[in-house]
Amino acid sequence: LKTGFLKWKPDYDSAATEYGKAAVAFKNAKQFDQAREACLREAEAHENNKAIIPNTNIPMTVVLQEMQRLPEAVQLIEKASMMYLENGTPDTAAIALERAGKLIENVSPEKAVQLYQQAASVFEVSGGFWDEAALSLQKEKSIYKEIENYPTCYKKTIAQVLVHLHRNDYVAAERCVRESYSIPGFNGSEDCAALEQLLEGYDQQDQDQVSEVCNLPLFKYMDNDYAKLGLTLVVPGGGIKKKSPNAAQDKARGPAAVGFHPDEEEDEYSGGLC
Repeated sequence: LKTGFLKWKPDYDSAATEYGKAAVAFKNAKQFDQAREACLREAEAHENNKAIIPNTNIPMTVVLQEMQRLPEAVQLIEKASMMYLENGTPDTAAIALERAGKLIENVSPEKAVQLYQQAASVFEVSGGFWDEAALSLQKEKSIYKEIENYPTCYKKTIAQVLVHLHRNDYVAAERCVRESYSIPGFNGSEDCAALEQLLEGYDQQDQDQVSEVCNLPLFKYMDNDYAKLGLTLVVPGGGIKKKSPNAAQDKARGPAAVGFHPDEEEDEYSGGLC
């Protein structure tokens, strides 16, 4: 970092490399205070070099974990996740947030829930990381169940179902609702009833029913990301309702077979939009 007659500018890149090596050496020697200081200097060198590398925060989190300074470690991971977002790698940002949640889960469940929420939101906004989003929601829901915050568990179940349906995984969505029956008060709640209607409409390819459920206040007043998932949910097949097994026979028997009366006005959309 020193300058002189033949060296006008500090070599931040080389300095960052050496500080990184020093941090590893200090960590291996169990000298964690010095390792933390070396990590800080490495990050500063990268910043002065206009090369913001989020990974420089990761070795420091390991050091802080050894020092039992978990809240400080989580703050660094959160900072790293913001850098990942700024650098255009949202999937890595979400993974970092999930890692922070695991790190502090046993110390502060509330903070872990917040981190899992952020991770799920980033996964969804980043353009389709549905598997990871579903996993984060499941972890978040498990924590709420452990602390017996059951109403929030119901809301997380709605979010899970919306994510699974956007993944085109009806089986996983149905299983999610079925497993939630074990949560006290879920069976018989308005959340449960709405989800059963939603799944029925999705299974029957009834876009009208799906849209009607997703426009309920229960869905519309969720967090913005999940409200959007509800409003943009489209059933497979373009919303074409499944025909009843007896539809062909009814048609063959004629109008009288399906209860047609000439005195009644014909419903233009009685057979569905298609």
